[in-house]
Amino acid sequence: MSARPAPADASLIDSRTAAWRLLVTVLLVTLGNSAMYVVSVVLPAVQAEFGIGRAGASMPYTVMMVCLGLGGLFTGIWADRWGIARVLWLGSAAVLAGYVLAALSGNVWMFGLAHGLLGLLGGAATFAPLMADTGLWWNKRRGIAMAVCASGNYIAGTLWPPLAQWGITHYGWRPTYIVLGLVCGIGMALLAFYMRQRPPALALPAAGAAAAPRATIWPPDRPFGLSTAHAQWLLCVAGVACCVAMSMPQVHIVAYCTDLGYGAARGAEMLSLMLFSGIISRLVSGWICDHIGGIRTLLLGSALQGVALLMFLPVDGLVPLYVVSALFGLFQGGIVPSYAIIVREHFPPREAGARTGAVIMATLLGMALGGWMSGWVFDMTGSYDAAFINGIGWNLLNLAIASWLFWRTRGPSTRLVAT
Repeated sequence: MSARPAPADASLIDSRTAAWRLLVTVLLVTLGNSAMYVVSVVLPAVQAEFGIGRAGASMPYTVMMVCLGLGGLFTGIWADRWGIARVLWLGSAAVLAGYVLAALSGNVWMFGLAHGLLGLLGGAATFAPLMADTGLWWNKRRGIAMAVCASGNYIAGTLWPPLAQWGITHYGWRPTYIVLGLVCGIGMALLAFYMRQRPPALALPAAGAAAAPRATIWPPDRPFGLSTAHAQWLLCVAGVACCVAMSMPQVHIVAYCTDLGYGAARGAEMLSLMLFSGIISRLVSGWICDHIGGIRTLLLGSALQGVALLMFLPVDGLVPLYVVSALFGLFQGGIVPSYAIIVREHFPPREAGARTGAVIMATLLGMALGGWMSGWVFDMTGSYDAAFINGIGWNLLNLAIASWLFWRTRGPSTRLVAT
């Protein structure tokens, strides 16, 4: 079977081929992003085995998310140049190697470096590049298509934590990691063969002719009336801020439940419920985005995430925690995909991989910073209340940026610009 990419064909936009490719994309995201959620489940076991504090046990997650963000920038550029399939084959090898090296690690530093490999070349290959690739296959239903793609991330969060917890309970975390590496790495390598077709949007004229027009007051080289660099940086700062807030429940819910006496298994169930709710949120947000656009969807998601974080503060009962975890997933699931849609709506199509990679890198750096910061705040205060308050503050920064960009899209005159 040849690995040479097939040429781009503009007639494939919104086609049955695009739909099948989207299904394969979801499977790839589910496999490639497994470690992002498994590491939260294994945190108590690693902390006990290596005799470290909560912040130290959070370090591998932080390393992985930093590397995942940086890797998203590079893999996005590589996908623009060489096609997504080659990036996915590289990622599959990194996922297999990262899990095995983590299973063989003798200390938390080696464990953290292995997760850095899982993020830098493994998970990164199946996040930002696939989001950008999906946006280049759809026009009429671009929002829902990109939401479906992003839902693979939360499918991973729904599927892998309970399976990993079962494996840890019955066989230990090291054998569980080896099995995960084999399943995810080999599965990614096989699925990547279907991804050799170049995106059809690349066959369109540079301005994106033949695509569905949208209403905007700014051309693609002046997103929000700003320079592309200025607009990119604002989106990146917003991405960091929203995901510092988002990471608090996602990274620490298992440890939080353990501290409250409910056990790691209940925390893993809450994480799974939170991310399952996120799948619903992403699909609904995609539908909303097709009707109101990416920046309005970001603004709505940011406001609702702030409400959900506030709801965590007064509750510590088992049933209320399940309810709030589900609501948090429902409220925040559409935030990260909205950045990719904003990039596709406001920036040139041929820069989609690199610019989406940069913004997604910022969101993952925010997850990394927030995961570590929440553990550090817990070590300093002995309570997660201050960590939730810290998250709320960062969420307000995201809300402020989103509000300002939304205001920039409001103008006295509007003209049609093809996307």
